[in-house]
Amino acid sequence: MKKIYNPKRSDWKELLARPTQSVEEIEGVVEKIFMDVRKQGDVAIKKYTTRFDGVEIAEMKVADIEFMTAEENLSNTLKSAIQKAHDNIKKFHEAQRTPTVSLETSPGVECWQEKRPIQKVGLYIPGGTAPLFSTILMLAIPAQIAGCKEIILCSPPNAEGNLSDAVLYTAKLCGVTKVFKVGGIQAIAGMTFGSESIPQVYKIFGPGNQYVTVAKQLATKYGVAIDMPAGPSELLVMADDSANPEFVASDLLSQAEHGTDSQVILVSTSKKMITEVEKEVDKQLQVLPRVAIAEQAIANSKLIFVDNDEDAVDLINEYGPEHYIICAENEAFYLDRTENAGSVFIGDYTPESAGDYASGTNHTLPTNGYAKQFSGVNLDSFTKSITFQKISDKGILALGEIIEIMAEAEGLQAHKNAVSLRLKSLRQ
Repeated sequence: MKKIYNPKRSDWKELLARPTQSVEEIEGVVEKIFMDVRKQGDVAIKKYTTRFDGVEIAEMKVADIEFMTAEENLSNTLKSAIQKAHDNIKKFHEAQRTPTVSLETSPGVECWQEKRPIQKVGLYIPGGTAPLFSTILMLAIPAQIAGCKEIILCSPPNAEGNLSDAVLYTAKLCGVTKVFKVGGIQAIAGMTFGSESIPQVYKIFGPGNQYVTVAKQLATKYGVAIDMPAGPSELLVMADDSANPEFVASDLLSQAEHGTDSQVILVSTSKKMITEVEKEVDKQLQVLPRVAIAEQAIANSKLIFVDNDEDAVDLINEYGPEHYIICAENEAFYLDRTENAGSVFIGDYTPESAGDYASGTNHTLPTNGYAKQFSGVNLDSFTKSITFQKISDKGILALGEIIEIMAEAEGLQAHKNAVSLRLKSLRQ
């Protein structure tokens, strides 16, 4: 990991850059695949699955028998863990329901707002080196609570052309409507345009690599909404002398093992802590099964020393971390000043892994600095807010003149007439 001491504010932007390719470098590839899928449907999707995943898929849709086999194959221990995580996540997201907002803004003028589910949603579940069945919990549970009618799931097949038992079991548990053995750009394109097998959806959710992130952004050009730009995983830890360096190192490595393009950062007001964490990272790294992946991510990562808490907070808000761990004696100072973060983990005994799996919060979060303007996935992500209004005869008599004056001032005579005709009929 690169060590940086007291960086100048003018250097922060360059220092905090993510190790990602620019959209321009990727967009051409994504656009080509999108157009192929749009024109050729399943044929193109299967072609790119063979090219990128190295496997030929005869039937993309997962059959009922595959779900049954997955449940039989999965250990009771893992099934129990998934069910307990499911319950916690469900509790937290059910608590996010909001009541209808209703108000009489003036006599005879009633306005209200209701949440209605997005009818068709697509969930992208990363596969590759680590099939993230936990992401199904994070996406399908709130979709089900919201009342989405169609919940489509796409995930890359393994070398045998299948999805993992854990992915299939979790999808069934969470009420996913249809599951497809398709990943990468072609999965996003399939959900964007629809194909002979894959239904078109209205909104796409889920994290992925840089290509998937750009594919989701391109989908918005074709009338499909997305949850947020969610690319390679990242973590920032703020730790002072009161922190446990062994714990801090384990948290950094927990994100580094996600992928070679992941990034982890330690910000500290203690040079001693930086030195001790660096030693612990080297020690713990050597025994990880995914050491080769973690090593590459660690090469993209940084240990940053700053003199004081004020500079530390400003630096962290400038970065806008996806995951943000605070292990500091002056905990309240950092909490009160947190402005940009996807999800915050507080104290020595709150590892980021808890949020990834089972505490109840959602782990689908904005990366690459998008925490400055995006929230993580939550129940409202799967709903639309629709406003309603009903005006009585007395209400339009009181409000009508105001509307007429404003419409005339904007030069919109038909708008004025729509009110004037009603007022005339009531005054006769």
